[in-house]
Amino acid sequence: MIQYALKCSEGHSFDSWFQSAEAYDKLAAAGMVCCAVCGGSDVEKAVMTPRVRPARDAAAVPLPAKPPPESRKLSMPASAAEQALAELRRRIEENSDYVGRNFADEARRIHLGEAPERSIYGEARADEAKALAEEGVPVALLPFIPNRKTN
Repeated sequence: MIQYALKCSEGHSFDSWFQSAEAYDKLAAAGMVCCAVCGGSDVEKAVMTPRVRPARDAAAVPLPAKPPPESRKLSMPASAAEQALAELRRRIEENSDYVGRNFADEARRIHLGEAPERSIYGEARADEAKALAEEGVPVALLPFIPNRKTN
């Protein structure tokens, strides 16, 4: 595995892991590497600082004091973009019904008036989402993967 610092044409910086340097090159050439902030596909490697381990006999450097527990929770958003995505996710999950992998069928039923009108979210394959859009069913890709819930 290799980690690259990346940036998009809009100036957003983010990191991503790839199976190998060749895997990154292949995905980038196919336009499949997208910005984690805006979704743009014009992404390139940014200048990175190499990780170099100190010599075994190097003097021990004291670690900085630990921040309070509240500020080092992994679940806390680190940037304004992450905070906005977290808020979007919270609102969608609070105000919509999760229909899981039945999303395409349920969205079609709602569109045809066979099911009650309501906001839903779930999972659909790319071909299912494309078919829904071609049929005039309003769908949108979410910038996150839904938590698995029971229907």
